[in-house]
Amino acid sequence: MKELLFQVRQRFLDQLINFYGPYVGAGVKLTEMSKDFRHAKVEMPLTIYNKNYVGTQFGGSLYSMTDPWYMLMLIKNLGDEYIVWDKAASINFRKPGRSKVRAEFKLTQELIDQIKAEVEKNVKVNWSFKVEIFDENNILIADVEKIVYVRKKSDVTKENQTAKS
Repeated sequence: MKELLFQVRQRFLDQLINFYGPYVGAGVKLTEMSKDFRHAKVEMPLTIYNKNYVGTQFGGSLYSMTDPWYMLMLIKNLGDEYIVWDKAASINFRKPGRSKVRAEFKLTQELIDQIKAEVEKNVKVNWSFKVEIFDENNILIADVEKIVYVRKKSDVTKENQTAKS
């Protein structure tokens, strides 16, 4: 029963994400999300809605296709005792996007353990993730660096109690 509930929630999340307004407008589509939320793939075709003045993929749409994934994947994998926020990002445009583009996101258990260890050691961490966006011919269109903030909720509670004292 628990597995069935999980499958229903996952399918609902997949569908909900694909109907999220900015993604519908840009044409961003979640094409794959693993059951353990450690692997995701998204793609975006070149359409009139995401084409810029010179006829290539609009930079904002390229960035938006990479926006929430590592934050969502970490929230699911770290659990309720952690605070996870997207903190910063930068994008480096390499080539004009003239066709459908795709990006892939991966988390390993080793990386999750490493993030937890860094949070234990330093209370909070700003973790950097690299994402590459490729076109249909496997040409690198852009690379994105995402900075995700991670902290234990209990440390925030302790900090607030100390501040009140």
